Amino acid sequence: METIAPLWLWIVFVVFVLAALFVDFAVLKKQGAHEVSIKEAVNWSLLWVGLSFVFNALFWWAVKDSTGSTALANEKSLEFLTGYLIEKSLAVDNIFVFLLIFTYFAVPAAFQKRVLMIGIIGAIFLRSIMILVGGWLLAEFHWILYLFGAFLILTGVKMWWAAGKEESLEDNPALRLLRKLLPVSQHYDGEKFWTVENGKKIATPLLMVICLVGLTDVIFAVDSIPAIFAITKDPFIVLTSNVFAILGLRAMFFLLQAAASRFHLLNYGLAVILVFIGSKMVLIDIFKIPVSVSLGVVLGILAITMVWSSKTAPNT
Repeated sequence: METIAPLWLWIVFVVFVLAALFVDFAVLKKQGAHEVSIKEAVNWSLLWVGLSFVFNALFWWAVKDSTGSTALANEKSLEFLTGYLIEKSLAVDNIFVFLLIFTYFAVPAAFQKRVLMIGIIGAIFLRSIMILVGGWLLAEFHWILYLFGAFLILTGVKMWWAAGKEESLEDNPALRLLRKLLPVSQHYDGEKFWTVENGKKIATPLLMVICLVGLTDVIFAVDSIPAIFAITKDPFIVLTSNVFAILGLRAMFFLLQAAASRFHLLNYGLAVILVFIGSKMVLIDIFKIPVSVSLGVVLGILAITMVWSSKTAPNT
């Protein structure tokens, strides 16, 4: 696996992520369990997006400095931005499933922030492994691109078909498996994952929620990671764009939670994006779609879908 990023930029990235998580948990510990307000969610969202753009600017400078090519720096910076946008947009569908899980388990608003933060750490760890493995497979076996592309097209078609239908956790195989493996209390015990009932240590519903959030993220990563590999083969770009999008996931969740009904058609747009990216992968040896075109298509689809959603949003 080859990357254009210099070693020092890898180190900067790792240090930044660790520092960001430390600050996030320090803030959580200071604030304690509380319901996140819209203002707080907006501020955190703007902060994470801003930091992502700052990192992209640093990445541009690093490529320019190490290669001396402004054109190459522009191309790699666009790849990061496109990958970030794809992951960010696909995360919206992920968030809607999180909302379903929280509603199903009646998770108190004060506990949701902690659940999401733990989920983010798990997501970064698992996705890093998936990206490194995926990058190695693509480097060794070029034909896997076609499998990834076909998978994304099928997933997009399935997402379009399922869009607008009522979702339910009752028949979720992951939930059924967890219930068989873990005896679960009927009640929450603060933010604890384990409690004692009748002298036995059993799981609280909060632990079930954490497990389901983690499993859900892994499932969605199977879609998003190949989609970013369709934009670039550089593991550094795939990993960093993915992680920066994930870091802002918690704040994004609370924003969309307040306006979920206004994005009721977004799944159709995400389905089209997956089909487009999958087609790009399948056709890569016949016709290579420029990164700038991919970015424009993704932005255009998202804009059209969001405007369409806002104009046809059901009255609440």
